[in-house]
Amino acid sequence: MVSNDTNCEIVIEPVDGKKGRARFVDCGRAFAARLEHAVPQLRSEQLEMVDPAKNPFFGHARAQLFIARRGEEAVGRISAHIDELALEMPAEQGFGPGTGMFGYFDAEDEAVAHALLDAAESWLRGEGMTRVLGPISMSVWEEPGLLVKGQDHAPVIMMGHHPAHYAGWIEAAGYERAKTLYTYDLDVRGEFPPLVQRIEKSGQRSGRITVRQVRKKDWDAEAAIILDILNDAWSDNWGFVPLTKQEVAYTGVKLKPIIHEELNMIAEIDGRPVAFMLTFPDVNHVLARTGGKLLPFGWFHLLRWLRNPTGSDMRVPLMGVLKEYQNSRVASQLAFMMISQIRRNAAAAYGSKRGEIGWILEDNQGMVAIADAINARINREYAIYRKPLS
Repeated sequence: MVSNDTNCEIVIEPVDGKKGRARFVDCGRAFAARLEHAVPQLRSEQLEMVDPAKNPFFGHARAQLFIARRGEEAVGRISAHIDELALEMPAEQGFGPGTGMFGYFDAEDEAVAHALLDAAESWLRGEGMTRVLGPISMSVWEEPGLLVKGQDHAPVIMMGHHPAHYAGWIEAAGYERAKTLYTYDLDVRGEFPPLVQRIEKSGQRSGRITVRQVRKKDWDAEAAIILDILNDAWSDNWGFVPLTKQEVAYTGVKLKPIIHEELNMIAEIDGRPVAFMLTFPDVNHVLARTGGKLLPFGWFHLLRWLRNPTGSDMRVPLMGVLKEYQNSRVASQLAFMMISQIRRNAAAAYGSKRGEIGWILEDNQGMVAIADAINARINREYAIYRKPLS
């Protein structure tokens, strides 16, 4: 994939169109193939994420993809992109006016890294941006952040995986850390501590709280409920950008095959939905075995796993409680009731041994406290960097 001749001139090539996007994706796949513990993803899904005709993110965003070459060899890639909805957010929440992003960052060496970052920054300046955040690939709801700790084990579903030296290259290019994101590892086989059990039981005794499984036969309606709670619950969080109806519909279709009712909960107070928790079995378990390929027999293994992901690890990517209940005892009751029920179901139905919660913002005190209370431990750390474009 790469040239050993570091004396060759580095050429940064803007790419677009079907062939350009394919080259961009294949460059990233080649880098991932060299990285220990990386899990090959489905190429068709990766192509779709950067296709403006298929990914509804581009309904409110624009992007430029770049590939770095030495001679004929691809030695890196990067995206520069602007989310119009992010520009409308308050600056104190991370984005705001003048904020562009870079993502899909891979580089053979530091010289290539700096050339790619320069190209992304120049494009963003040309589009009127005054600061840059990254890596965010490509929506903040997809793969935000650079993995800076946790390279010693494989990523779970929808989590980025990057070599540790990328951080030094980005920092040497004038970037500083804007925010740290954590993921937490949890053993799902044992009981939770007594305090958590008491809070859970107090919620069960209230008579007002009901925790129910999502109804897959009504998935479109359930996804709409989750969207409404999510956009309210996360609206004050750093990095929040509202999901559009189109994005929710698109994501709902993508996620439906991995939705198992007993692993996904909606909590109601007096019959009104006020909180949710989503849990996905780790499809990376299968993709690692099939090499990320559906042919010739990968599709068989994937379909069989989708029906019954026995032995899979689990990931909780999203949960939310309406703002009116946050920072209250009720919020703790809702969270622990959902977590406890999902934990028991994952262990009983699928023989799961561990789960991963995240990502969680370093300063999200409520979620950090919940993770600490259930004896979860930080197992990965992601960094989002910022730089003025002066």
